[in-house]
This record gives sequence, C-alpha cells and structure tokens, in this order.
Amino acid sequence: MPQTRPGLLAIYPHITSRDRLLLQLLDDHQVLTTDQIHRLLFHARRTCQIRLAELRALGLVERFRFARAGGGSQPWYWALGHYGQRFQAAAHNLPEPTVRAAQQRLARLSANPHLGHRITANEFGVRLIAYARQHGGARLDRWWSEATTTKQFRTITADGHGLWSVGDTTVGFWLEADTGTEPLGRVVAKLDRYVQLVRRGGPRYPVLFWLPNAEREEHLHRLLRGQRTDVPAATATQQTEPAETVWLPGDDTQRVRLIDLPSGHGRAVADNPNFTDGIFVI
Repeated sequence: MPQTRPGLLAIYPHITSRDRLLLQLLDDHQVLTTDQIHRLLFHARRTCQIRLAELRALGLVERFRFARAGGGSQPWYWALGHYGQRFQAAAHNLPEPTVRAAQQRLARLSANPHLGHRITANEFGVRLIAYARQHGGARLDRWWSEATTTKQFRTITADGHGLWSVGDTTVGFWLEADTGTEPLGRVVAKLDRYVQLVRRGGPRYPVLFWLPNAEREEHLHRLLRGQRTDVPAATATQQTEPAETVWLPGDDTQRVRLIDLPSGHGRAVADNPNFTDGIFVI
C-alpha cells in the first residue's frame, strides 16, 4: 500500500523556526543545493542532511539531481514539495496549489535550461549570509530574487538585489551573475536600464558583474572603462568571497570591499520601493 501523509495542520508541531526560514528561502529563490542550505542554516553537514530527509518525508521539500557528464551524480537540488507549497500559500494568503500543480512546478524547475544560472545567482546571497554568520557586525539585510526584484522595481531584471551592511554602513547592490554565454557588449548594455532608474529617482546602487573566470573579467573591465554612466559598476570572479576586497570598480584599478562601493538609496518617489511615506525601510 502507498504511504499516506498526515494533513498539513497535523505536521505543524514538527516544523521549527529554522524550517520555516528554509521554506521561505525556497519560496523566494526556488532552488538551493544541500551545500548551500548547510552554509545558510546549519553548523554540521550531517545534521543538515538528516533534517532535509525528515522534511522530505513530511512532503515539505523535494529534491532532484542529474548525472555528471564524466560519471557520477551532481549535488541534490532542493525545492518546495507539495506541502511546502501549501504552507507558503497559506502564509501569504494565496490560492492553495493542487498536487498536480505542485508536481508541474517542480518539473518545470528541474527541466529549466537556466537552472545552473539560478544556482549561481543564489550562491552569491548564500556566501554573504555565510560570511555574516562568521563575522559579527556584517549582515545581509535584504536578499531579493530576480522575480522579487522585477516585481518591486518593475523595469529592473537583475539576477538579484540586496542590502549589505557592516556596522552602521549599508550598501545596496544589483547582481548580474554571468555564465559566460552572452557577448560582453550585451552584458555592458545592461547598464542602461539602471541608468534610467536613477534618472527617475530610483536607487543608485553598484551593478556587480560576477564572472566565471579572470579572463572574462579582464575583457569586461576593458569595456567598462570606456563607459561614462550615472551608475557605478564593479567586477569580480565567482572564485572569490564577495564580501571581501575583490571588487574592481569600472573606473579604477584597485579592488575594494563590497561595503566600500558607492551606493545611494534614491529619492522617495513612486518607482522606489525603498521608501514608505518618505522613510527609508529595509
């Protein structure tokens, strides 16, 4: 006989505050690897693996992975299961998904040809949060996915957006996670949408081009040096720690920390979700 699961309310006593945070993260960012979840929320990897297996048995999360080209398997990718999607729908006052709809959502996610790009973009936020866990005074106050960023800023389709704070200093950023597949001219052209946002009173945050290797970074930086825009831009490779002194501004030759990049939250205008009733809110 197939195993039946309890009703959603019956599993509430098994859901911890950390579990709820994980469900929200998966709702926001769609997919995370075991390693990413470990660095975000757990100290011991084995504890992370055991808890994920328990949450999967409850139907709150689901997983998938693919074969490696040279043999073996890729890491497990984790997403919301049917009960996890139901829980998040209830938390946000949204229609409850059916079993079929939940399965379709997972199938579309797993078959998405841009899955690797999504994982790369999510890795940026994971590294900042993991860094903050080990360094007092540092914190990622805001971590928005591409979908949330687009919903909030409308004309912006960045791979992510966040507010990074160290002590009393807060820097906003736009993330452009590069996979090396686009011509560099098209990558640089992405600055135009940020320039238009600034001119409408929106935030003047640095655009962070996060690149797969040093050679591509060097080529992109040459193009950025010839740009004169109202938006700061900086480059770094994906092998570095984004919170540290790894960012090369487009108009400079010295690398700086993320917290030291120029940043402005913009004006209290209708297009700027940073402000509520004229007051800056995180």
